[in-house]
Amino acid sequence: MTDTIASIETPDTAAVAEATAFLRESAGPLIVHHSHRVFLFASLHARDLGLRPDPELLFISSMFHDTGLATPFSDAEQRFELDGADHARAFLLARGFPHSAAEVVWTAIALHTTPGIPSRMGPVTAAMNYGVLTDVLGWGLDRLDAGQVDEIVAAHPRGEFKKGFLQAFVDGLKNRPDTTYGTINADILERFVPGFHRTSMVERIVDAPWPN
Repeated sequence: MTDTIASIETPDTAAVAEATAFLRESAGPLIVHHSHRVFLFASLHARDLGLRPDPELLFISSMFHDTGLATPFSDAEQRFELDGADHARAFLLARGFPHSAAEVVWTAIALHTTPGIPSRMGPVTAAMNYGVLTDVLGWGLDRLDAGQVDEIVAAHPRGEFKKGFLQAFVDGLKNRPDTTYGTINADILERFVPGFHRTSMVERIVDAPWPN
């Protein structure tokens, strides 16, 4: 049975069902509800802006976009966005999706915290970024129908989202702080992890092994 919230239908496919189940098994309710809200807000923005993202790929991108915080895909120390992107790509390829589709999802997840670039990319990358910005920062909230927003939040409650979301980032990144270099994630560690020092590009240039 197709799930419809705020006039947005969740794609009724096996991959969507499996991605949903995976997220529920690997993340807590806060990230689960956040990821569903991201898909719904992304879909509303896409409709309003005339974007045409593939609904199945947009949904899977949304389900996996923060999984790297809780379930790192790689033994290598890398940005959590890359963990989630790698995991989503493997998930899709294992289920027979074409490489082109897997790369669309990989790109959307890998870039979802990067300011300024996703909106210039393809419709899945742009739409998901808009969904993330709306749910986390309230971007574009004033352009959405208030009744639809209420319906989304009723179906996927925010609870103590601000506090819980920040804590999820601290928990997911405090043991790999170097991966936050040059990203907005360093803001969170700087605020909440005692002793964390944000390395700047100035320091990297000054300390480079060149005489001048």
